[in-house]
Amino acid sequence: MLAKRIIPCLDIKDGKTVKGVNFVDLRDAGDPVELAVEYSKNRADELVFLDITATHEKRKTLADLVRKIAQHINIPFTVGGGITSVEDVETLLQNGADKIAVNSAAVKNPELIHQLAKQFGSQCVVLAVDAKKIENGWKVHLNGGRIATHIDLFEWCKKATSLGAGEILFTSMDHDGTKNGFANEALAQISTMVNIPVIASGGAGNMQHFADVFTIGKADAALAASVFHFGEIKIPELKNFLHQKQIPVRF
Repeated sequence: MLAKRIIPCLDIKDGKTVKGVNFVDLRDAGDPVELAVEYSKNRADELVFLDITATHEKRKTLADLVRKIAQHINIPFTVGGGITSVEDVETLLQNGADKIAVNSAAVKNPELIHQLAKQFGSQCVVLAVDAKKIENGWKVHLNGGRIATHIDLFEWCKKATSLGAGEILFTSMDHDGTKNGFANEALAQISTMVNIPVIASGGAGNMQHFADVFTIGKADAALAASVFHFGEIKIPELKNFLHQKQIPVRF
């Protein structure tokens, strides 16, 4: 079995790392470059950088900040926020990103996924999906969770996979920042439907939540922010915990 990945996430607004609950009530979580360096030293498997207001503010991702972070870390680095074209991706890759995450632009223009996969390879293309449970179904949301759609989460994941996405980063808006655990039922459903890695996001509160997301949720990787940023969970200790639970991790 492939090792499960632990991925801290830097949500960036106005050049600072922030964290909220259910995508609102954002608070400052520290300097993104300093946090990135700390995670690289402390055995994080990858790092994700999301410019969370880029799409809403109709601007491009902060390439200068991406470059500063990339210069200081030696782990794979995924960047998302405001990406709408092949040219945007070229800029970010030139500034040190290893992978890019597309969300709203891919929903509005699914062909973008195919274009990016063809140009840069599927391994470079992460489909980020923000979704919320509405009545009996999970619905995709755009612009940092601000705009609801009628698009079904599971159908969208399947479609994006067929277009060439190399990974799916699913954030449950209902679980985000609550620290009550991941959306394991939905994650397991996605994982059994697609043949690409699934990254779980939204809800990490303790070490057992990570064990559950890998076993019950069948996720390939787990992403978290505040529990890492504020020192509630230390990544080396989390990996030891998972190893004791016989969940494969990289040391």
